[in-house]
Amino acid sequence: MTPQMLILATLIVPLVGAAIAAVSRSTKAARGIALVAVLVNLALTAWLVLPVIPELIARAPVPTDAEPLSFSPLHTLKFDLLPFASEPGKPSPALQFYVGLDGLNVWLVLLTSFLMVPAVLVSWTAIEDRGAEFYAWLLALAMPMLGVFYAFDSILFYVFFELTLVPLYFMIGIWGGPMRRDAARKFFLFTLAGGVIALLGLIGITIAVRNRTGELTFAIPRLIELVQQHLRAGDPTTMAYWKQAQWLVFLALTAGFAVKVPLFPVHTWLPLAHVEAPTAGSVLLAGVLLKLGTYGFLRIAIPLCPDAALAVGAPLLCTLACIGIVYGALCAFAQQDVKKLVAYSSVSHMGFCVLGLFALNSAGINGGLLQMVNHGLSTGGLFLLVGMLYERYHTRMIPDYSGMAARLKVLSVFMVFICLSSVGMPGLNGFVGEMLILAGAWSVQAPGVSGAWLASVVCVGIFLGGWYLFTMLKRVFFGPLHEPHHDHHAPPVADLNARELCALVPIAIACIVLGLWPQPIIDSARRDVNTVVKICDGARDRAAVVKGE
Repeated sequence: MTPQMLILATLIVPLVGAAIAAVSRSTKAARGIALVAVLVNLALTAWLVLPVIPELIARAPVPTDAEPLSFSPLHTLKFDLLPFASEPGKPSPALQFYVGLDGLNVWLVLLTSFLMVPAVLVSWTAIEDRGAEFYAWLLALAMPMLGVFYAFDSILFYVFFELTLVPLYFMIGIWGGPMRRDAARKFFLFTLAGGVIALLGLIGITIAVRNRTGELTFAIPRLIELVQQHLRAGDPTTMAYWKQAQWLVFLALTAGFAVKVPLFPVHTWLPLAHVEAPTAGSVLLAGVLLKLGTYGFLRIAIPLCPDAALAVGAPLLCTLACIGIVYGALCAFAQQDVKKLVAYSSVSHMGFCVLGLFALNSAGINGGLLQMVNHGLSTGGLFLLVGMLYERYHTRMIPDYSGMAARLKVLSVFMVFICLSSVGMPGLNGFVGEMLILAGAWSVQAPGVSGAWLASVVCVGIFLGGWYLFTMLKRVFFGPLHEPHHDHHAPPVADLNARELCALVPIAIACIVLGLWPQPIIDSARRDVNTVVKICDGARDRAAVVKGE
């Protein structure tokens, strides 16, 4: 199979599995279909991605001056979906199905297919009511999540971006906790509103390019190329036009992507959605869906609006990220519900990713990208373990537990391991990403931003992360044994079984591998990260010229 066929297959297989699961007659049949579908999709994704990584590493690290300053995806698949009328002799503009792989999305695509497997496994006995529907929605969620990362057409990106809302809305609203309907509505309305505002930004930049160049295109690489051509030309009238257009577009895109991350203060939908969602929903929400916001900043907002990203994005979003890091950590420490603690930890850890990206330098962007993958593994693993603990005792309240390491030895080992990964223990996956973000924050060069202050907040955030996670470990897993109330006539609560180990062991192995050998992610993303950095350097040069005048 060609790479183009594999890209299509990874989008189609989950949909086919969802359709078959939806018409299956029993939960048992549906979960078997779901497991086969996600395993096949993971195999196809690995078949697609693993040969591409050496190609990405072998590419020239920086585009030459003769090349367009834009992304150049590999193995693209492109065809017209909705052509528009064009002038005689000119190519017809169109909305396109334009997908491909490059250094910014290849690992996120692999992460998405990888996390679908434990999401199915952890639901195996937890979902009994209307199981066929649940597994159908779970599989249906995989297609738009992958589609967002594959997309190189701005409207296609938006369509996939918003399609992720529908399956998760039903998963939370039907199979969630006691406040599931409120959580589902809040999740849907917040993220839908943000997405619509982001759409205005995407349309706005397309119109701005059309007005100045006469070319109507929705292809993200072509839009970036055209914007860069005009910005590098240095014409004062053109510069004034693009400065105003960038500000408006950047603020619209920021409104949409910040909600998805979510950044303080538009984070309020996340803790409730996490707490009320079924475990599989929480794993995918933390592991993949939150990354759509940071990926949107990296793929679209910063390259298309570099001057605005430097002038307003760096001071504004670095400040909000710092507030989120500290605020999320303090809220996590205050929680009595262990699942809500992990939810607030996501607010804190996603702040690290945003801070790295808006350092607008190579170390920070590499760290932000690497930490997106790391957070998906670590926080996804934490939600898996919390769900497994809840399935045994049907309570998530920290005061109900004590000394569980004496009863659930293997689960406790995994919980300690994943917590160490989450706080950035050297040798595990979180360490390298956090150190790169720290280096990027220290070296930031943007107006109104102090690198020393940003680096200090990163250090405080790392400390607070260890504080609330180790406090939770102490209270729940160590000390005198105290089990939550349960039927004492029933058999003793069992430790992790083979199915649960199959969900957790690959995540643990990935945490070790990326902790000891993160270089493939950095090397494969080098050219695309350097493209973004070169675009940002151009914005710094233009700002210096204006300041000198």
